[in-house]
Amino acid sequence: MHLYNAWLPPAVAAETRREGESFASVVRSVKETWRQDDPDSVYSTLKWISIIDLFVKAKSEVSPADVRELLVFGLDVFHSSQNKLHVQVRWGSILVKLLKKHGKKLGLSIEWRPFYDCLTRTHFKRNTGPEGWRLRQRHFETVTSLVRTCRRFFPAGAAAEIWSEFRALMENPWHNSTFEGSGFVQLFLPVNAENQNYFTSCWIKECLDLWETLPNCQFWDIQWTTLLARCIKSCKAIDWEQFLPALFSRYLNMFEVPVSSGSGSYPFPLEVPRNMKFLFSSKSGVPAKAIAKSIVYLLKPGSSAQEYFERLANLLEQYYHPSNGGRWTYSLERFLRYLVISLQKRLQHEQLNQVQNKPSDMCLGKPERASFVKVLLKLIDRGQYSKNESLAETVAGATSVLSYVEPSLVLPFVASRFQMALETLTATHQLKSAVTSVAFAGRALFLASLSTPLDEDHDNYDVLMDLIVICLSNALLGMDANDPPKTLATLQLIGSIFSNLTSVGGNDDGPPFLQSINFSEWLDEFFCRLFSLLQHLEQTSVTNEVPQNSTSSGTFLAEESPYYFCMLQILLGKLSKPLFDQSLRKISKFVNSNILPGATTEVGLLCCACVLSNSEEAAVHLIKPILMAILSSFEGTPISGFGGGRTFDASVTAKATLSPALETALEYYLKVLAIAISYGGPGLLQFRDDLKLAIESAFQAPSWKVNGAGNHVLRSLLGSLIFYYPIDQFKPFTGQLGASFVEEWLCSKISENEVEKVSFLPRWHIPSHSEVSFATELLDLHFRSALDDLLRICQTKMHTDAGDEKEHLKVTLLRIYSSLQGVMSCLPDMCPSYKNRGTKDIDLNQPFIAGAVGSCIGNSEMRERAAQQIHVACKYLLKERSDDSILLILIIRVMDALGNFGSLEYEEWSSHIHAWKLESAAIIEPPCNFIISSHTRGKKRPRWALIDKAYMHNTWRSSQSSYHRFRTDGNIFPSEHLVLLMEDLLDLSLHNYETVRSLAGRSLSKMLKRWPSLISKCVLTLSANLQDPKAPEHIVLGSCSVLATQTVLRHLTMDSTSFSAFIIGLLTSSHHESLKAQKAITELFVKYNIHFSGISRTFFKSSGANTEGPEFIELISQISSLGFDNTGLHWRYNLMANRVLLLLTLASRSDSHLSSKILGETAGHFLRNLKSQLPQSRILAISALNTLLQGVPHKISNQEHEQSSAHVKEISNSSTEGMLNGILLQDEFFSETLNSLSHVHIISDETSITRGNHGESSFQSLADKAITFFYFDFLASWPRTPSWISLYGGDTFYSNFARIFKRLIQECGTPVLKALQNILDEFSSAKERPKQCVAAEVMAGILHSDVSGVLEAWDEWMMNQLQKIMMAPSVETIPDWAACIRYAVTGKGKYGTRSPLLRQQILDCLMAPLSQSMATNVVSKRYAFLSVALAEISPPKMPTAELHFHHQLLEELLNNMSHSSAQVREAIGVTLAVLCSNLRLNAASVHPSSEKMDTGSVAGLTRKEDSVNLLTEGVSELAINILSTNHSDSMDITGDLNLENVSINKEVKADVRRMETMFHFLISSLRSARSSYMLDIIVKLLYPVISLQETSNKDLSTLAKTAFELLKWRALPQPLLESAVQVILSSVNDPNWRTRSACLSYLRIFMYRHTFILSGAQKQEIWNSIENLLVDNQVEVREHAAGVLAGLMKGGDEYLSKDFRDKSYNEAKLMLKKRKQRNSRSDQSIASTHGAILALAASVLSVPYDMPSWLPDHVTLLAQFIGEPSPIKSTVTKAVAEFRRTHADTWNIHKDAFTEEQLEVLADTSSSSSYFA
Repeated sequence: MHLYNAWLPPAVAAETRREGESFASVVRSVKETWRQDDPDSVYSTLKWISIIDLFVKAKSEVSPADVRELLVFGLDVFHSSQNKLHVQVRWGSILVKLLKKHGKKLGLSIEWRPFYDCLTRTHFKRNTGPEGWRLRQRHFETVTSLVRTCRRFFPAGAAAEIWSEFRALMENPWHNSTFEGSGFVQLFLPVNAENQNYFTSCWIKECLDLWETLPNCQFWDIQWTTLLARCIKSCKAIDWEQFLPALFSRYLNMFEVPVSSGSGSYPFPLEVPRNMKFLFSSKSGVPAKAIAKSIVYLLKPGSSAQEYFERLANLLEQYYHPSNGGRWTYSLERFLRYLVISLQKRLQHEQLNQVQNKPSDMCLGKPERASFVKVLLKLIDRGQYSKNESLAETVAGATSVLSYVEPSLVLPFVASRFQMALETLTATHQLKSAVTSVAFAGRALFLASLSTPLDEDHDNYDVLMDLIVICLSNALLGMDANDPPKTLATLQLIGSIFSNLTSVGGNDDGPPFLQSINFSEWLDEFFCRLFSLLQHLEQTSVTNEVPQNSTSSGTFLAEESPYYFCMLQILLGKLSKPLFDQSLRKISKFVNSNILPGATTEVGLLCCACVLSNSEEAAVHLIKPILMAILSSFEGTPISGFGGGRTFDASVTAKATLSPALETALEYYLKVLAIAISYGGPGLLQFRDDLKLAIESAFQAPSWKVNGAGNHVLRSLLGSLIFYYPIDQFKPFTGQLGASFVEEWLCSKISENEVEKVSFLPRWHIPSHSEVSFATELLDLHFRSALDDLLRICQTKMHTDAGDEKEHLKVTLLRIYSSLQGVMSCLPDMCPSYKNRGTKDIDLNQPFIAGAVGSCIGNSEMRERAAQQIHVACKYLLKERSDDSILLILIIRVMDALGNFGSLEYEEWSSHIHAWKLESAAIIEPPCNFIISSHTRGKKRPRWALIDKAYMHNTWRSSQSSYHRFRTDGNIFPSEHLVLLMEDLLDLSLHNYETVRSLAGRSLSKMLKRWPSLISKCVLTLSANLQDPKAPEHIVLGSCSVLATQTVLRHLTMDSTSFSAFIIGLLTSSHHESLKAQKAITELFVKYNIHFSGISRTFFKSSGANTEGPEFIELISQISSLGFDNTGLHWRYNLMANRVLLLLTLASRSDSHLSSKILGETAGHFLRNLKSQLPQSRILAISALNTLLQGVPHKISNQEHEQSSAHVKEISNSSTEGMLNGILLQDEFFSETLNSLSHVHIISDETSITRGNHGESSFQSLADKAITFFYFDFLASWPRTPSWISLYGGDTFYSNFARIFKRLIQECGTPVLKALQNILDEFSSAKERPKQCVAAEVMAGILHSDVSGVLEAWDEWMMNQLQKIMMAPSVETIPDWAACIRYAVTGKGKYGTRSPLLRQQILDCLMAPLSQSMATNVVSKRYAFLSVALAEISPPKMPTAELHFHHQLLEELLNNMSHSSAQVREAIGVTLAVLCSNLRLNAASVHPSSEKMDTGSVAGLTRKEDSVNLLTEGVSELAINILSTNHSDSMDITGDLNLENVSINKEVKADVRRMETMFHFLISSLRSARSSYMLDIIVKLLYPVISLQETSNKDLSTLAKTAFELLKWRALPQPLLESAVQVILSSVNDPNWRTRSACLSYLRIFMYRHTFILSGAQKQEIWNSIENLLVDNQVEVREHAAGVLAGLMKGGDEYLSKDFRDKSYNEAKLMLKKRKQRNSRSDQSIASTHGAILALAASVLSVPYDMPSWLPDHVTLLAQFIGEPSPIKSTVTKAVAEFRRTHADTWNIHKDAFTEEQLEVLADTSSSSSYFA
């Protein structure tokens, strides 16, 4: 049994034993509910799901056999409920919970393919169903989480099937299907024991190669990192060593951090289609969790993973420092967090395996743990004082966990940081972080002090002990009302220290360090500080007219976190009797002598903690004096007579009031009393009469504030008398093992050997007879009599004065409300009514789960009588006092407490759960504790915290136990009294005050959720309000907000009558003129849309019979008549009518006898709407036609026919075709339609196009967009390849327009083609751009339609049309026509592998050479068209014709690389990038058609493959030529312009142009993510890019710089590194100094990106070449080299750094020695001296925040060169100044590393030289 259940109050715990049987009967009932012959019966299984969920949340003991039976049944229901998304969401989510909780024990085997079919059917089809996108989103999330949970149960062989299924999708990396494939592999691939043998080193190698194909794409990286992380964790057989360099290189480069002066994010990340991001919800960002998991599981004894991890941490640690924050901080914080979490999980798993004697050689031993923690401490040290709140919190949490793993490393670190924070004066914020860290590591400190210290650790041990003492004494200084964060941290620290002690004071055998503290003095000081803090608190919240549910006055102590109250409870609970008495006297004195209205809650909690600790003593010293003070204050004060007890006499009351001071004092004392007695229990019985008198006086007082405080007292008193709550939970329990002073903590997951510890049950307050009788007496006084008073006021109108009546009503309602709140569900619920009288015998008192908040009091008649009387009062108030919001709010709250049984407990539980979310790490001991070697199945907590959780668990159980009791039986209906309350709430939810409406609406929706049978009535009433032309605004607003609740919207799916009423009501509500009402109606409609989940099947079945609502066909025709422009309706209603029509049509698809007729009519309706005058209606019509038109097989040309006969379309009847043809072939139809569609294209003045998808133009508001678009326009989403060619960008081509025309042509055949011919001719040559846009869309649709007759049309007129478009001189329409070509050649089929019919013809047409005299923009337009067409071709499966076409074009492009126009050169560069990458990928894939080709042509093609390499032939010489002419140009400008010079100039120009084209090619390759197949070419272009950044030709240099920025981000694979390093090293020695400097910039980043894959020799070579540049002739190069070296030393290889440091130090020392000997300037050149000094400066600057042992000598030696001439002097000055700046924060500590002499030398350097010196 779970601990929380074992520790429930005894009466409830006994009841829980019946839950196993109860669950078995639920399983039986669910199975009986579903009949396979009736698909709609799944809806009736849904009501059981929340009940199954109850058993999961209640942690009930249920039999595994029942769970297994339920899981098998649930999966069955899930798979057979296709198209019922809501059902799948509900069943899916409960299956996930059951599998997570019980799956491991059940030995299931689950097939994977049904889930894949479900996903593709619902989310990856061209035409998705009508369901709203919110529902679809939830469905996708549910199915994917179900797949993740079921993965571990996939049978053997599943991994192989899944990989072969999805591997094919990733053949062409530049098609969107690749993303889909990677997403599915990551989602489905199982790594469970059954499939382990599938994963081999070869397979991992294949994955890494695939990963390499798409660089700089976050989505892609996330999928592969996540997949590999799972493999690394599970596949122990694979030898990961060989993959470490590649993996760590990837991990490093995924963290987008700024290296040297670069930017922190990749300039052109590869964008993934929106739906992919949405579906495989990869929050874009670094997959820090997967990287951390991989690293932790790669560690094993003898592996080099630890060394790699150290290097990774060295490179990243500087970005954790507070001064290096930025957008990358978030991913680094997640990384640290998950490193610790993964380590904890791994250690826990390994330790439990060892306990169960399953040893493994992979286990982490002590040395591995220690070295891993050492590295983490580096990151923790950097991030500890981060300005980023979440990083600081993560660091504190990490310290806590690690202190249990490696205490010898972590605890001294914590201690030193705390000392440092105490000594630092400048950065006070450090103290809060340091205090939090100590609080979190508090238990580790105590446990470490218990374990016997080793001899060599003795100093450490003393330090830890001292730390606890220092903390306790210094903590008191941290309590400061002006610094809330520090105060809360301090309270947490005190709570943490005392939580670990069994008791304080009283025994002398505690450890010596605790005895050194005089607790008596400490307590005195503590309370002094605390009282001073309370006196200076300021209240933050404003007091409210209506009493709040909580007593909180809201200062940061009580509002922001639970630490304050916890700390007081722990402290007072642990004190020995003498110390407690001492504290109580101080507290009593303070409370009785101060009135602090600003800290009411805090003082109340202080008293409450005393009562909890010792109720007898506290009653005497605290409760009694407060009560006396209250009663004496009430003496002689005027009374109103409204508070019951005495009869009211109207003649007596003159308007008497209390003085403000008395009112404040009374309110304060009453509220403090209310909080103090919350857990008073039997101790309060001695004050029985005083308490009754105090409450009565409070209600009698003529002050609303005092009445409100009286309400709190009554509520607390009732609760403390009759509720179950734990007592003495902070006292040490007798089961404490040994006489240790450190309290033992427990785990809620009980193992067999811990049963005795747990058997010491907590003590509960069980109400005694006298307590119950006192509570009953209070109820008689303030509930029954108050109800009678209420009835009397309402029926007899006893007051003549309206003000008196209001006050009397207020107080009376307040008394009823506080009574109900006080007893919660101890007052039994109303009895339900029964449909068939026979069912009365059923035992309904047997709830599904046990739970009771306290002893039962009163009976259900009391509730029923109250409901009747409140109903009367409500009618009276609505009639007489409908403008009094306070009274109405009070009566709504009373109704809520009466009618919604259990909701008060639920609210209390949820607010407490929120407080637990802030649970401090200080009271959690991780499962793995290496200090005392105890390893458990879960976290350990102090006993009091577990008791608190058990208490809350009981509260939750009591809120749920009777909530679902009557839901599952159709014969049971709510009590008639409840129905009255529901009707009153319905009236109140239409009130004209917004606050009243919303409160009543919330209460009503809770009631409807519990009693679904009440919903229909509400819907009919509210829909009638919408239709009613006379309904005022507030009624419409109220109706809309109730109708918009989830409960009501779900009900519409099941109930056809409500549905018809709702729809008609909504669509006929256009007569409401107020803006608010219209906004509410639109929002309701949008909400209905996004949650739409279909229509009840009964709707279609009732078409023949007479039903109440209009029949379905009738409803459809009624709605479609509203959907035309000429009805004179407001356009928004026209839009809504059309949208509903579309939803209904799509929902009726499954009903075959209705479907075809309705589909045809609706398609015709929307086709006519294309030429509507309303822009939104046009857009909706487009969206609708895209979904409705399916294209008909018999129209598709023969060669396509075989391929697509599988796709049988739904509209294939001739009537539809006839109907559509009738509309299409009307005169002027197309010209009107195209005209109206052209208005959707809004093109702004500066020709920048409004961004957005499918015509989401700027005239649409958000609500309208939600109505017009289906969010999930999934595979209709086009383009199917990434759009990166910015040159021809633009969003004015709407692919769904093109798709409609394609479908219309497929639907209606050649007549439409003929009708379109002339209109296309007119539009494509129009002057207005919008018309050309539409023409491009229509043309694209025709070219892609593949119908029979399209080939003839191509020959007749389309080819000429295309040529005409190409020759047109206009430039601004290039993007539209390029998109048209792109659409026309897009591959067919889901994955774009089949060629469209006209692709070859289009390519040939584009390939036709142009005449020489053509304008350059026509030439560039042709290349633009060619490049987009090539991007759509699928290279792995190119037919021979396309391959020849590629080679032919390549030849042409290579000859034109030096074209005179820059525009054309750019177009050629882009086209070359696409073309070469296509050829390379084609060559890399196994060519399928090569068997059919003769060997000669294959050989010809492979020879041609080399022509790609021609591109870069002689490129280095070209760069050198350009550079040399550039140099000679600048030298000799006035040369004779003879003929020879002219020809040389021509040659140079041609060279420059050729180089520009190369750069365009390079930039396009890198931007398009196509570079993976052309890296050898890119490496050859390295030298030109580095060397040509500064030339006289500005255009060339700009391109070189752009290419350089992109190259910095490109990591090269191992095979190409050798050649890249050679190119770089040759550039380092280039004669031109600018080239050398640029090369250094590249080297810095090159070394960072490739640090894991460069060999030692290569690094040494690079390092040496940079060192040589330290003595370069050019001073800029020297300084740059020093900067690069400093950067490399920060995170580079330690042995290279050390070698360099020692060498530079010795060299500088020698130089200084020589200087001193000769006492004169040496004969060394300035360059070599400067180089030596720069080397020394680089060493100093390489450790900006630390103080390693070598640094003082280095920095002092550097400072001694201050007297040298410039530039040496400035180098020294800058370096020393930078050193001072970065070490300023911690200089107090760091200066101890220097000797006196060294400090003097430094001081001499930094003192500024005086002007007068």
